[in-house]
Amino acid sequence: MANTETSLKEAAQIEGAIGAALVDYTSGMALGMIGGGNELDLNMAAAGNTDVVRAKVRTMEMLGIKDELEDILITLGSQYHLIRLLKGRGTNGLFLYLALDKGRANLAMARHQLKKIEAELEV
Repeated sequence: MANTETSLKEAAQIEGAIGAALVDYTSGMALGMIGGGNELDLNMAAAGNTDVVRAKVRTMEMLGIKDELEDILITLGSQYHLIRLLKGRGTNGLFLYLALDKGRANLAMARHQLKKIEAELEV
C-alpha cells in the first residue's frame, strides 16, 4: 500500500503529466498535490473539478443510474484532465486528479497507470 505522497509522485511520473492532486470532493480541498506551477493552479483545479464530480454524481442519482463512477475525462485543445474516484477503504469522497500534456501523453496508458495508483493508495 502507498501513502498520498508516494502515490502523487507516481502520478507525476506518468508520461506527459503536468500535475496531480488528491482531492476531497465533499470540501473541495486538495489533500496533497504535485506539479502544476505556472502552467496549472492545482488548488483552483481541485475546487473546480469538485463541482464536476458533484454534478456527475447528482446527475447519475437523478437518472437512477446505480453503476459506479470510475473516472471522468475532460479533453482540452492541449491537455487531458483525468478525474478518478477512489473506491478503497477509507477513500469515500476522494478523487485523484491528473492533468496531462496532450502532445506527450498516452491517454490509455495514463488511465491504466492511474487505476493502478488508485488501487495501491491507502489514505
